[in-house]
Amino acid sequence: MRNVVNQLNLQENLGGGEVYTRSLCRAFAGMGWRTRLFVNARANFWQSLLLPETEIVKLESMEQLELALVDKGDLLLTHSTLDTRWAPRMARRARLAGMLHMPLYERFPEGLRHYHRLFAVSRHVAESARSHGLDNLYPIALLGVADTSPRGTAVPVRKNSSYEWDRRKVRDRMMGWVAGLRGPATGGREFEKIPGTLTLGIVSRLTPIKQFPLMFSFLAGIISRFPSVRIEIFGSGGYASVRDLRAALRPCASQVRFWGQQSDVGAVYGKLDYVLSGLPEKEALGLNLIEAQAMGTPVLAVAAPPFIETVVDGKSGFLFKDPREDDGADFEALLLRLVSGAVRPDPREARDHLALFSESAFRERLKAALEGL
Repeated sequence: MRNVVNQLNLQENLGGGEVYTRSLCRAFAGMGWRTRLFVNARANFWQSLLLPETEIVKLESMEQLELALVDKGDLLLTHSTLDTRWAPRMARRARLAGMLHMPLYERFPEGLRHYHRLFAVSRHVAESARSHGLDNLYPIALLGVADTSPRGTAVPVRKNSSYEWDRRKVRDRMMGWVAGLRGPATGGREFEKIPGTLTLGIVSRLTPIKQFPLMFSFLAGIISRFPSVRIEIFGSGGYASVRDLRAALRPCASQVRFWGQQSDVGAVYGKLDYVLSGLPEKEALGLNLIEAQAMGTPVLAVAAPPFIETVVDGKSGFLFKDPREDDGADFEALLLRLVSGAVRPDPREARDHLALFSESAFRERLKAALEGL
């Protein structure tokens, strides 16, 4: 089908990869292409993302996708890596390309060897792919877009549930029911920054790849020594992820509030002093850090890939040494500077840096990456 790209994203929950998918749909629309987006039938958030020039097809089986690819020239771009059963079959049916949204850290899907071309979202991800000998990798990282438009109906930043209940699990069904009895999942009190505090925000899904519990096992005690510092958490995760994060934050629990996932992240960033990253090596890009900088909110991140690709130290935020290397000493020194009145950088002054994450720059990189495919 000419001027149509087929995309596949089988995730059930809305996260960075799904926001990235929206950016790709917009980029393709800007190039005059329509998208047929094949999604997990259980995912119910896609319509709220208001994807331009996109037909959403709910997928019940991979056979349904296989039948939809009618021409050898069809382009299939996956966000969910196909396994060794389906990758060669799809590669025979279409031009098979794949987005690498995650570094190949302690994992390697063998299906990737059957793709005609792979695209990494960062140099960090690309290097992890090269370490596995993949010769079908496009050599330039596509990076991403600072997209802060609402992911649903724009509503005030309010207290929501911090949990993503997996309805396939009996425990999660029961706990979700109990949580519903205690109060509504949405519509709680509206967020307001506490005057006189240094507000560090986490704006992210609370997933294992972020390694927040491990990070705060080093940092929570340090934060407790700075009573004017607040940790405001905007995101949700599975029961175990939230449980482990709360446990790690116990030394500074009185300085922490959980707000749940928000549909209007742009409104969140503007209410924070800094946005804080998780640990780096399992991260792919850090879209939340890019978004925050575009909104004028500086970020704090570990001085390691991929964050050294997306943060300009001293201009769009501050980098600190991995706390696993120095027990958080560098982070403590940074906090002392911040609470003592260090000048807060304005990331919007790093114009050349932010230009890398504009829609126009992303579209040009995508054009070049698709040549010959």
